[in-house]
Amino acid sequence: MKRKSQLPFRLNILFFAIFVIFSFLVLQLGVVQILTGGEAQQVLDETENTITNIPVPRGKMYDRDGNLIVDNKSTYAITYTPPKNVQPKDKLDIAQKLSNYIQVDNSDITQRDMKDYWILTRREEAYARLSESEKKRMNDEEQYQSVLDRLTKYNLDHLSKEELQVVAIKRKLDEAMELTPHIVKNKGVTQEEYATVAEHSNEMQGINVTTDWDRKLPQGETFANFIGGITDHEDGILKDNVDYYLTRNYNRNERVGQSFLEQQYEEVLAGQKEQYRHITDKNNNVIRSELIQEGKQGKDLVLSVDMELQKKVDQIVQEELEKIIDKYPYKNQYLNNALVVMMKPKTGEILSMTGIRYHRPENEANYFADESYRTVYDAHLPGSAIKGATVLSGFQSGVITKNTVFNDRPIKIANTETKSSYGTLGPVNYLTALEKSSNVFMFFVAMRMGGDYTYVENQSVDFNPEAFTEMRNYFKQFGLGVETGIDLPYEATGLEGDKESAGLLMDYAIGQYEPFTTLQLAQYVSTIANDGYRIKPHLVNEIRYPGTKDQPGRIYKTIGPEVINKLEMDEEYIQAVQNGFYRVFNGSNGTAAGTFSNLPYVAAGKTGTAEQPIYENGKLIADTENLTLVGYAPYDDPEVSFAVVVPRVGLESGDTINYKIGKRILDAYFENQQNN
Repeated sequence: MKRKSQLPFRLNILFFAIFVIFSFLVLQLGVVQILTGGEAQQVLDETENTITNIPVPRGKMYDRDGNLIVDNKSTYAITYTPPKNVQPKDKLDIAQKLSNYIQVDNSDITQRDMKDYWILTRREEAYARLSESEKKRMNDEEQYQSVLDRLTKYNLDHLSKEELQVVAIKRKLDEAMELTPHIVKNKGVTQEEYATVAEHSNEMQGINVTTDWDRKLPQGETFANFIGGITDHEDGILKDNVDYYLTRNYNRNERVGQSFLEQQYEEVLAGQKEQYRHITDKNNNVIRSELIQEGKQGKDLVLSVDMELQKKVDQIVQEELEKIIDKYPYKNQYLNNALVVMMKPKTGEILSMTGIRYHRPENEANYFADESYRTVYDAHLPGSAIKGATVLSGFQSGVITKNTVFNDRPIKIANTETKSSYGTLGPVNYLTALEKSSNVFMFFVAMRMGGDYTYVENQSVDFNPEAFTEMRNYFKQFGLGVETGIDLPYEATGLEGDKESAGLLMDYAIGQYEPFTTLQLAQYVSTIANDGYRIKPHLVNEIRYPGTKDQPGRIYKTIGPEVINKLEMDEEYIQAVQNGFYRVFNGSNGTAAGTFSNLPYVAAGKTGTAEQPIYENGKLIADTENLTLVGYAPYDDPEVSFAVVVPRVGLESGDTINYKIGKRILDAYFENQQNN
């Protein structure tokens, strides 16, 4: 008897096992479909993560004593956050509804804005301007452009006031980026507008009410020039630096610092933006939003400026300007401003920067304006104030020694006008040359640096053009003719002359050829006061974490003194010039001794007068002069240095205004020190 095969039985077992496995899988799929199908479908539908950045309030600014000078103030705001792929008709519908609740400025709407609105609201009438044959041979874009071209001024002039409001609002909505809040109105939003929009916001997708912020200045306009400004939402990030800001997670409509400290310290003041991730489905509907980074208010700045001193200096300059303008109104018709910089020579801390401009409108009362920025951006011929640099150049180049004596009398070089000091001073060495402000001594320094040691009256002199480069290089060591390094976005460096000759080098040596800024002059005299160390001036002392309402937080970063260079000159020469500056203010023949001697403090410095002719259409119309003064105090341990520039003063009508301003601002500084 044959044995039965076992194969069918084994196959049955295999089929049964497969059946059990498939049954289990079907059961599991059923559970997934019934219990978690919705969640699974949502995961499948999620197609994109979008990140948006929400700006935070900017950091505040305080003066060196902790007085608040820049704050934020909250304002009502109406915003629009467009969903993905929103259509023009949807924005039009929102704009029409929103126009019932708010009023916006429509002065910036363009003809193109009005044409787009006209076509959107009168589409059938607009496209009726095209013939059927034109429609057939044109694509959609060409048709639209042709309709735009055929709209007339008549069509646009018949838009109603209400429609222009809609156009203005829609323009704001069109500027918004997907899923990013955009300001529709934040200036002059009334409580009624705020409440009404909030009540009807569910009727307008993406419209919301919130609070925005703006800058306020608790100290008024004092020092406002250097605080700078920020852009409006309408302007957004600076157009010249769009790529720079976009790569740093800025929105196009986000406000940024556009000048001075607000711009220089933008990344510090802007803070850490609040970030949200938006999850969208395949239809671009937002499924959910989640916070991925909390916002942090910008860090605060503690400035080096003393606001109490700044206010006093502003007042002093205005009063002294007013005095001589009232006393000599006709002679001073071209005098319209005075400039002052005060700083600490050892640290570079700017204490005050003042620029008061006098304005004479026709048939109106005279008034004074703060134009302090001119201390950094306007360059003027300094006159004899820079003779300290000239003497040091002569010492270091080896053309003079401390024993060198020149006979101060009129100098006449062939084919040039006679050059002289304000009088014939006789024999002068470097000390008496500084004390009495001898031009002739400086002329001989220039001639010797130019290569001529044998001056003969009415004959030509040797001149090596490299002497200009040499003297300029010495001057640059003081900060004259180069950037001072101040923490501002831009600064002027003066103007380098394009001609070179022996006579012009002599003019350069007495501050009558190339102009410098008031800040450069302050750095120059600070370098002399600081034993030859040129320190970078700065307006910010500390960066701090956000603090309480009126006080900055803990220190994040301290900005200390930074040495730019040390004068490449022997210390004995620097001390010699310091001694000369002492005699200018305190010597028996010092040009400023009548103002500065016998004071509670001992000051040193140098006076200056530069010829400043006024031309109009190439024709000389007036002769004026720049009155300057640089100095520091106390002489033996300098705490403060300063530069004063009063440009275009009428001849013999200045009443030594530069001396008077210099003395009064030093008095104000030491009074402040006593009070503190």
